[in-house]
Amino acid sequence: MNKTELVAALAAKAGLSKKDAEKAVAAFVDTVIEEMKAGNKVQLLGFGTFEAKERAARTARNIKTKATIEIPACKKPAFTAGKALKDAINE
Repeated sequence: MNKTELVAALAAKAGLSKKDAEKAVAAFVDTVIEEMKAGNKVQLLGFGTFEAKERAARTARNIKTKATIEIPACKKPAFTAGKALKDAINE
């Protein structure tokens, strides 16, 4: 399912216009990104938790050239599924 299909499905389920559903999806995504940038978690009980995790600097090796390269520390997005989501998928 891509974003267009998600917007159409949300519009149908919630009885919204596609334009309103698209605004809601965009607002949700923007809000999650802003909170993760600020270092906060976005926790939806029963669904899951979005958070930015710190990734330490590390040394890697280029497979083709065998040269050693330094990869700087960064933040990576992470999603942890909630119990209700896991249970719903495994029914």
